Amino acid sequence: MAGLSVSRLIRVAINLAPLAAQGANLNALLVMGSSDVIDVSERMRLYSDIASVGIDFGTSAPEYKAAALYFAQSPQPQALYVGRWAKTASAGLLRGGVLSALEQTLAAWTAITSGGFSVAVDGTVKALTGLNFSGATNLNGVASVITTALGAAGSCTWDGSRFKITSATTGATSTVAYAVAPGAGTNISALLKLTSGLASPPVAGIVAETPDAAVASFLDRFSTQFFGLLFADSALTDAQHLAVAALIEADQRHIYGVSSSSTTLLDSTITTDIASVMAAAGYRQSFVQYSQIPYAAASMFGRAFSVDFNANRSTITLMYKQEPGVTYEVLTASQAATLKAKRANVFAFYTNSTAIIQDGVMSGPAFFDEIHGLAWLRNRIETDAFNLLYTSTTKIPQTDEGNHLIANTIEGALIAAGNNGLVGPGNWTSGGFGTLKPGDFLPKGYYLFTPTMASQAQSDREARKSVPFQIAVKLAGAVHSVDIAINVNR
Repeated sequence: MAGLSVSRLIRVAINLAPLAAQGANLNALLVMGSSDVIDVSERMRLYSDIASVGIDFGTSAPEYKAAALYFAQSPQPQALYVGRWAKTASAGLLRGGVLSALEQTLAAWTAITSGGFSVAVDGTVKALTGLNFSGATNLNGVASVITTALGAAGSCTWDGSRFKITSATTGATSTVAYAVAPGAGTNISALLKLTSGLASPPVAGIVAETPDAAVASFLDRFSTQFFGLLFADSALTDAQHLAVAALIEADQRHIYGVSSSSTTLLDSTITTDIASVMAAAGYRQSFVQYSQIPYAAASMFGRAFSVDFNANRSTITLMYKQEPGVTYEVLTASQAATLKAKRANVFAFYTNSTAIIQDGVMSGPAFFDEIHGLAWLRNRIETDAFNLLYTSTTKIPQTDEGNHLIANTIEGALIAAGNNGLVGPGNWTSGGFGTLKPGDFLPKGYYLFTPTMASQAQSDREARKSVPFQIAVKLAGAVHSVDIAINVNR
């Protein structure tokens, strides 16, 4: 029977908290290549295994070869992005919708003897009529009939799941519009799934890109999805590598890897090679590996990007690690010293029949694991502090109590850095702040200073700023060499 609602007396409200924001992916490599498998609109694809890369690119593409070195590492990294670099001007194209198994049935196509559709290529309408597919033995044959009808305007291909029309021209004026019904014959535009609503958005061509211009577009569009960057193209010049390295250095949130097979790196009298120039520039966000194997740096990335920063004692140094798929270099002591002086990494053979990465360094004065780990720490603190403010059902007050909440959030990230081995106990040797003085011992590996609200300027308080938090971090480092003295007494 009807009655009064209980809500007149008992009112219950449900407030669903927003999902916390995700941090950047610091264990993913972006391999940039010029193969036209990925168009300049899609730009980038994610892969979790080498088989998937092979399906898209084949096994002879530079992108595949770089990916193979990356995934060959053990433990194996989980994420690889492959991006499209328009090394030469690209063509406009229209990619049709995916055809179901039923729609791919050949009989549905061979029954068409007078099909047609219209499509504008480079702004000029091309009316295709009288398309006869009765002699086609597969859908590649259907695409071939359409290519013949397009003539000099472009081509049609079947990629195993859908049709694609590509303009014969390249550059910014190269375009292919959606297909529409023809003036005569059987309309097959929808059957091809090249119409608006069925096809992917048309992709216009673009002019050729310099490597750094291509990277800039990826930083603008996909910055948080990848951390490492490498070009699967051995033809890049030193000047092009340097332009990319300068961009990455200014960005400060990614790492660029360069593979070089030039033996000038082994000559101590030459200072114009890529390793020497990058070392002189002090690029701490880029590194060089000397190897006769193209894209060997992908293997270094693969080993580094297997680190789980949320696990206990999980951080590593790249020194002493292996590079599956990379042939080791047999060096003289002088050549090894020259590479070390130029801050160039190498997979080197030792007389005890082992081969190891040495030295796991950036071109500037830093180790790879330091830059990688500190990038994680910065991202963790940024993400945690943001989520404190974002997910709070009330405000974080501008009081010492509110600052304590922020400090606790920051300390949670610092505790995680101690747990994974990034930071460790040690003496602070830099300038002090708060109660920290040079020479003080940091038992936790860090010190966090939070000023009182009484010390804050009124203008900052009115702008709703927090007090400035300061953190001292002592990196745990890693042992790369050992000195042992044996004293013998008869």
